[in-house]
Amino acid sequence: MTGLPARRSVWSWVIYDLANTIFALGVVGLYIPEWMGDVGRPDSHLAAVQIAAAIVVVFLAPWAGARTDATGIRLPALRLTTLVAVAATFFLDTGPEPLTLVLLFVAIVGVNTGSVVYDALLVEVSTPENRGWVSGLGVGMGYLGSFVGLGIGLVAHDVLGWGHAGTFRTLALAFLVFSIPAFVWVEEHPRPTPDPKPGLGDVARRVVAAWGTARRYDGVTRFLVGRFLYTDAINTLLAGFLARYVMEELEMTSTDVSLLLGSAIAAAIAGGLGAARLLDRVSPVRMLRIVLVVWVVGLLAVVAAGVSGTRSLAWVLGPVGGVALGATWAADRVVMTRISPPRHLGEFYGLYATVGRFATILGPLIWALVVDFAGWGRSAAMGVLGLLVAAAWWVLRKVDDGPRTWAPGDLVQR
Repeated sequence: MTGLPARRSVWSWVIYDLANTIFALGVVGLYIPEWMGDVGRPDSHLAAVQIAAAIVVVFLAPWAGARTDATGIRLPALRLTTLVAVAATFFLDTGPEPLTLVLLFVAIVGVNTGSVVYDALLVEVSTPENRGWVSGLGVGMGYLGSFVGLGIGLVAHDVLGWGHAGTFRTLALAFLVFSIPAFVWVEEHPRPTPDPKPGLGDVARRVVAAWGTARRYDGVTRFLVGRFLYTDAINTLLAGFLARYVMEELEMTSTDVSLLLGSAIAAAIAGGLGAARLLDRVSPVRMLRIVLVVWVVGLLAVVAAGVSGTRSLAWVLGPVGGVALGATWAADRVVMTRISPPRHLGEFYGLYATVGRFATILGPLIWALVVDFAGWGRSAAMGVLGLLVAAAWWVLRKVDDGPRTWAPGDLVQR
């Protein structure tokens, strides 16, 4: 890249995080769990949708990353995956219940495949000196999008009485509107690699090959294993199971949940922006380890609240969890850029997304097994998630994200 990224390009990329989070929180995090409760669907049905979507993304994400590495062009893929997700979201709850589950599956696949491309665009809208700040700004803007999603939901569902179908349509349109700046104004500077464009049939082979490539670079494999463990817990919570927990175990109403999420989102914005200010001066992986300790303590406290029925504790834990969430995603994305060679950045972001998707297979599966099949209850499932985060902290102890000197073959060919 020559010169500094244009300010309009940077802000357009940042605003896409807002659009993405409208879907993640408004649709998956709040109104889908509420819809499932209203129609009497068990936790295992939500788990099944998340697991099926994750299996597909496990193959699509590395392919999308490697293909955009080869072409040097990422925006068309971002537009396509976003439009697929928007269309599927628009038609949620407009037909039989199984159709809504299928459309939810399609939307989740679209959003998470597009995220690989979106994350890799970070290098187009930042410099090595301000990458932590831009990443954290995206996280903070994303949680502002959560406020937008909550506000739209409250007006459409509770004030105007449009029901779930009308709420999903409104959220889908908001997702589209806030995505348009990235479609139009993000500037990318194509730097194709000499590698051939992979076909979809090459995915399994390339995933195995990508893991082999990753093993050659210090810290990449260990970081991805640690990421698998902590995203297993975090993504399970964000996939709707936290909302189910507080609705069922703490007997909160949907309005209570919206207010609780609002306080957590405000804290997440502060956490993302605060982390962003620090990330250009301190080690991102060290910050990540500190935040994981906060997660473990917070999850154990959530278990205590559920077991004791202490609803008031949730109002303390919500903001604490929000700070941890904002700081996690701000640091997480920067670690990946620190330890990945430029030539393989999109490919490694494919692995980065893949471990997140494998985590989304295991996390909901664990939840369903503990809650619906073993019958141990949601508090036990929450405790298991805490153990996974603790294991992630242990794995990340030996990851070093210090400056690298890349060999010529590891650099993007200009």
